[in-house]
Amino acid sequence: MKISREVKTAVLVISGIVLFIYLFNYLKGENLFDSNITYYTKFDYNALDTSSPVTIKGNTVGKISSIEYDYESGKTIVGVSVDKRLKFSKNSVIRLYEVSLMGGNALSIIPSEDGDMAQKGDFLPSEIEPGLVKSLSKNFSGLSDNLDGTLKSADSLLTNLNKIVVDDSENGLKAILKELNATLKGFKALSYSINSLVTKNDENISGILENFKTVSQDLTQLSAELKDANLGESVVKLDATLASVNTLMAGLEQGEGSMGKLLKDDALYNNLEGATKEMEALLRDIKLHPKRYFRILSKKEIPYQEPKD
Repeated sequence: MKISREVKTAVLVISGIVLFIYLFNYLKGENLFDSNITYYTKFDYNALDTSSPVTIKGNTVGKISSIEYDYESGKTIVGVSVDKRLKFSKNSVIRLYEVSLMGGNALSIIPSEDGDMAQKGDFLPSEIEPGLVKSLSKNFSGLSDNLDGTLKSADSLLTNLNKIVVDDSENGLKAILKELNATLKGFKALSYSINSLVTKNDENISGILENFKTVSQDLTQLSAELKDANLGESVVKLDATLASVNTLMAGLEQGEGSMGKLLKDDALYNNLEGATKEMEALLRDIKLHPKRYFRILSKKEIPYQEPKD
């Protein structure tokens, strides 16, 4: 089915009108698709925020949509957005009340059936919960007391600080600063002395550093030589020598060879001990009777005589 040009034009014109109406109301701050209606009220001061709820008989029916200050009247204008199904008269009152000690404040609609029905944008009368004013005054009073206590503490602190500054005793700030100044002067003099000592012994220090450098180079060279040396072969030879010594010691322990027999053969040891004793007796006899042994050189035979014990 072909749509005629006239129909298209009509649809376009109607769409433009609808769009114009929507944009016009949007620029006025009204949303055509919003199911809420906005009413207004005034307070002498602002104790709300845009997240504060709006209730009726304890039920949440809306929220605060705007908070503005009226420069001409000096009052705070509060916009209240509630469900459009909610009906009440222009004589209904919007009451400011305290939700809880930590929960902030909220608005409550006190409905009235007297008078004409309230329309969108109407200003409704307002009131403040009696106890809320006293609570706010008490909070401001407590804040004032706390501020006064803080100021007194600050004044006491400044007074004590002033006493420390002007105190001329040993515990005063002046005495402490004086001692600190003397200490800094002592450190300064010590620094000058160290600098002078270093300057006078600059050559000696340079020589010590040079010697240390030489020793370090020698150690480095020695380390390199030890690294390049064939230590493995020397260790092998040392192991072979120790093995030979162990073999020799094992042979001696088992009585092998002359030394082994000397150490292990008791008969040989006894013979050597007997021969040693006879040699001692012979030497003793030669010393006591030397003439007996001259017969070897003499032509006369000298008879042997037994020694007398």
